[in-house]
Amino acid sequence: MGLHRSALPEAVRRLIADGTAIPAHPLALDASRKLDRRRQRGLTRYYVDSGVGGLAVGVHTTQFEIRDVGLYEPVLAGAMEDARAWTDRPLAMVAGVCGGTEQALREAKLAVSLGYHAGLLSLSALRGASLPEIITHCRRVAEEVPLVGFYLQPAVGGMNLDAAFWEAFCAIDNVIAVKAAPFSRYRTLDVVQGLVAARAEDRVTLYTGNDDHIVLDLLTPFSAMRDGAEVTVRFRGGLLGHWSVWTQQAVKLLARLKEAAAGDAIPAGLLALDSRVTDCNAAFFDVANDFHGCIAGCHEVLRRQGLLEGIWCLNPKEGLSPGQAELIDRVAREHADLSDDAFVAANRERWLS
Repeated sequence: MGLHRSALPEAVRRLIADGTAIPAHPLALDASRKLDRRRQRGLTRYYVDSGVGGLAVGVHTTQFEIRDVGLYEPVLAGAMEDARAWTDRPLAMVAGVCGGTEQALREAKLAVSLGYHAGLLSLSALRGASLPEIITHCRRVAEEVPLVGFYLQPAVGGMNLDAAFWEAFCAIDNVIAVKAAPFSRYRTLDVVQGLVAARAEDRVTLYTGNDDHIVLDLLTPFSAMRDGAEVTVRFRGGLLGHWSVWTQQAVKLLARLKEAAAGDAIPAGLLALDSRVTDCNAAFFDVANDFHGCIAGCHEVLRRQGLLEGIWCLNPKEGLSPGQAELIDRVAREHADLSDDAFVAANRERWLS
């Protein structure tokens, strides 16, 4: 048996269970599309100083192609080293784990050896497999690392996973959280219903990955029926590519949302914020072009702030779509209060030192 959730540091278990802000860490490249170690370190420092509760590394926003060019281990090791060197407060460190079973097991074991606390399990490589085959895969990986389930939207490589899948997945003892990112209310409800049916709501924490509905996910009580009674669960935190930019303000937003969700009435202005955040996401994630420029869009925001030198991706075909830069111009202007440009400007040189 590898790492079991019971062996996690208590402070980390509490962070994950209570819900926290976990940005999906981008990949900093130079003009030759090689790892820019200084700027990669600078991003980690930026997230830590923004007040995040953890980092997700080696995930979609980090670019799945890091595995093809020998960067998976260096990037994971670097993020862990840089975070530990920059702060002594607890951080929930989540490693992206993907591929077929043998690859996923290798990645899980490596992540644990580097000090990671959980694996965000992508199932894209199992497209077309049966439910029992997928669950068997999940159980094997869970023997090595506590799992965060990942409902990745089909538009960027995921597959549809019904409530029966999520019931079986959440029943796995070493599952600690689920990132719901299908970008669909119907499929998000499948996650909720599966979690409740598995009677795992006290062990498995829901994290929103629905970048199109961040605010409402975190404010809404979600109910499902079990044994003739209504069971209500909530999304407690976010593990988001969207939160890789304007991160300090995202951390502040999460605190506001958690406080409001604990009360009896949600201010209308806070509810209205959902559409503004989604408007920003539409530009960053290139919704107009079926998310083709979603990684490059986040890079562009970080480039404008001076944290990245350019928007290069490992895949030369990935970049901003026509008109995307103008959309980012607009949301940066209209939603300037959601940005953290001043915070970055005041600290950028220190992070890049």
